[in-house]
Amino acid sequence: MKSFQDSMNEYKKQMQKGDIQEAYRNLMNYIMELRTYFEKKYPTFFVSGSIYYGYMDMTYFSFFPDSLKKKKLKIGIVFIHDTCQFEIWLFGYNKQIQTKYWNLFKENKWKKYRLSSSTKDVDYILQSVLVENPDFNDPGKLTKQIEKETLKFIMDVEEFLSTQ
Repeated sequence: MKSFQDSMNEYKKQMQKGDIQEAYRNLMNYIMELRTYFEKKYPTFFVSGSIYYGYMDMTYFSFFPDSLKKKKLKIGIVFIHDTCQFEIWLFGYNKQIQTKYWNLFKENKWKKYRLSSSTKDVDYILQSVLVENPDFNDPGKLTKQIEKETLKFIMDVEEFLSTQ
């Protein structure tokens, strides 16, 4: 394992190239625009006002479709930095809610989406990849792809919960 100083030397070298800053700035702008898109297009979803920028591990924003908000559940659209892919996560408002629904999905052996391995040290209940290899050359098409898969995920979760 590299020392902290060795890592910082590499960090400095990469930062001096300028590509990382440009890519990061453009990515954050895209995620802000994606958040705004959902906020404007789906006024019945309460879209959080903030974006979690993370530590270059993940960046996400969350929102609350009415049907899930009543159950104290929320949706996160998450960009995973090391794989450069978009995912969707189902969260609970708190650990108690998260555990309640995690148990419900687990007990019913629902396999449509990936269930977290546990409720300890895991941020989501369910997770799915929205876009594995996003094409940032066509942000409009990418947004539509994320939107389509997001709505499908929400509908599937709502359908499952309505039968419980």
